Amino acid sequence: MDTMIVMCPHCGGLNRVTPDRLSQNPSCGKCHQALFTGQPVEMNENQFRRALVKTELPMVVDFWASWCGPCKMFAPTFSQAASQLEPKARFVKINTEQAQSLAGELGIRSIPTLAIFQNGQEIARQAGAMDLGGFSRWVNQHLS
Repeated sequence: MDTMIVMCPHCGGLNRVTPDRLSQNPSCGKCHQALFTGQPVEMNENQFRRALVKTELPMVVDFWASWCGPCKMFAPTFSQAASQLEPKARFVKINTEQAQSLAGELGIRSIPTLAIFQNGQEIARQAGAMDLGGFSRWVNQHLS
């Protein structure tokens, strides 16, 4: 059976997981913690770049900043979606203040910007916050 590479949200270790084991609470072979916590993973620029090229699980990314009111209002929705939709995808938060070069490279012009990456490529983008129903539909539409 085919396996996919999944990055541990705790230690960054790369783990081979069969698709049928994704929903069985797999743990990291390196640090033995859960690979999925039902919470978004905050990544810095280097972690994001590594995950983008090394892992095969789709990533749903929230590009945000601490001074952004709509970003703060959307954060609980993003967290709730992560708890409902993992392990279908890894939910990632990127602070654009700390990852300015990445935000510039990806053309993030407004925040929050939501993007989905699969197999190292961006497959969808949405500017602005959404409610949970709309956000979940948007994610499911692009991951089906």
